Amino acid sequence: MTLVAIHQPNFLPWLGYFDKIRRAEVFILLDDVQFQKTGATWSNRVQLMIAGAPAWVTVPVARAFHGTRAISEIEIDDRSPWRDKLLRTVEFNYRRAPHFGLVYPLLSSLIKHQTHSLLELNLKAIRMLASAMHLPPDKLVLSSGVHVQGRSTDRLIELVRAVGGDAYLVGGGAQGYQQDHLFNEAGIALVDQDFEHPTYPQHGASQFVSGLSVVDAFMNCGFDGTAALLRGRESA
Repeated sequence: MTLVAIHQPNFLPWLGYFDKIRRAEVFILLDDVQFQKTGATWSNRVQLMIAGAPAWVTVPVARAFHGTRAISEIEIDDRSPWRDKLLRTVEFNYRRAPHFGLVYPLLSSLIKHQTHSLLELNLKAIRMLASAMHLPPDKLVLSSGVHVQGRSTDRLIELVRAVGGDAYLVGGGAQGYQQDHLFNEAGIALVDQDFEHPTYPQHGASQFVSGLSVVDAFMNCGFDGTAALLRGRESA
């Protein structure tokens, strides 16, 4: 069985995102789908532990465009010094975390990467963070390079087929918009991710908070320790 996972290229994603990368033979990044112009989106924001509570950190993007744009067309808005501000926030809130000295230089190099492309920033981060956990980055494939037709569930099915998959990894939250029976009719097995967020000693928290950026796990457990969490073992 060749298992395929499909997801948008998120900003500094959470542990469940990397669990999908770990489990799948192919991980397709949806870079040519429409960017959500209004409201919250994981494409340019994520939560970290700030002042003892989960809080959002955001990459500002240019939204003054007409019509729609794909994620690959979205530009970062660098009119404010958001990169320095984000890194100061991380340093202030995580400098006493066990693995700050190891993780901060990597995060700093990612955030300071000079690009106007949100996609390029996110791809670089996902690849580097995955590599830090010994997850092979060659699993990652851009949907824009896989030429298929169709929309919604039909497009997911065609993407899975196009990369040689015969099983699709379903994460939480897919219910309500994904038509499971179409996968069955296409001969593609559905595999539930069933991800249960592991707990770990979390610096700055009175009780454990799940769903934060993987950066939080890195700061508290290190790269190898976070990889061990995904494998279901206690961190070193």
